[in-house]
Amino acid sequence: MAPSGSGSVTRGCKRVLHWIPVLFISVIVAWSYYAYVVQLCIESVENLGEKIVYLLAYHLFFIMFAWAYWQTIFTKPMHPLKEFHLSYSDKELLERADRGESQQEILKRIVKDLPIYTRTMSGAIRFCDRCILVKPDRCHHCSVCDKCILKMDHHCPWVNNCVGFSNYKYFMLFLAYSLLYCLFITATDLQYFIKFWLSSLPDTQAKFHIMFLFFAASMFSVSLAALFAYHCWLVCKNRSTLEAVRAPAFRHGPDKNGFSLGISKNFRQVFGDEKKYWPVPLFSSLGDGCSFPTCLVNQDPEQPPTSPSQSPPNKSGGGEAQQQFPAKPLRESQSHLINSGESWRESKAPADGERTGTPNPAMTIENEL
Repeated sequence: MAPSGSGSVTRGCKRVLHWIPVLFISVIVAWSYYAYVVQLCIESVENLGEKIVYLLAYHLFFIMFAWAYWQTIFTKPMHPLKEFHLSYSDKELLERADRGESQQEILKRIVKDLPIYTRTMSGAIRFCDRCILVKPDRCHHCSVCDKCILKMDHHCPWVNNCVGFSNYKYFMLFLAYSLLYCLFITATDLQYFIKFWLSSLPDTQAKFHIMFLFFAASMFSVSLAALFAYHCWLVCKNRSTLEAVRAPAFRHGPDKNGFSLGISKNFRQVFGDEKKYWPVPLFSSLGDGCSFPTCLVNQDPEQPPTSPSQSPPNKSGGGEAQQQFPAKPLRESQSHLINSGESWRESKAPADGERTGTPNPAMTIENEL
């Protein structure tokens, strides 16, 4: 068995290594700033008006890109609330119980009041034996962070952070502004790249920076455009990267469109209701990350209901929006999104026939990392 000091050194080395991709991106961006501002705008652009326009537009894209990147890196991922953690007594009961009806009864009692609708592929409650908690919908355990992350999308080495509920909007803006940053550099650098390539300008130190800047910006533009387009598709479908790889499973089985409420509502779930905050790297996502509206059936959420049983819900109290946390049955989750003034923990207990979070009969513990 290795000494504890050796383990601490190993963990410290891993933490340092994880910052290498972020350091690489930071060095590239710092060099691009020097190459564009000094070598291109100050040294090579002769027209004063063109120089001013280039510098103003460049710094706008640069500031927004750096802001979004910072927020993506340093925003801590959100973890499940204490209601999803097993109490000390429940832990002891679960450890002592046999793997059978006894454990099922313990889990039934724990999850019966929680807004949990997803299951494992075998129909079991999603339980994390490392964090000792019942996983909320769309929550997954990150092997790098060694923690359960709410609405986990993926662990990104380029930001050294988990991308999930708390910073997914920042990640989308980071992709958008980095793409605009690279496209702007490529477009404005093109004419000077051609002039240096054709030897129409003096062979100075700026030639290397301008030519390499064009190649770097254009190559990053291609990769960023593909990644940004993919995540735009995910937002429109209301899926995470993990859910795109493996569809979330409900009691009726896997359903890739289980959380989709239509393009408009899917977009607002990530970026919020107030349009003025959409382009700004400030948190405006809807919900608490622990529960989500869900269709619970396989159908196109953009289409109108096809049967009376799927008709829009009756509105009471002057058309007041109904609460969406926890996720409600088909009619409510399709008709409304999230009421930000309420949360599932504050809701009154529904009637027995409409009780949310009703346990699935097939409840067995299945560790899912």
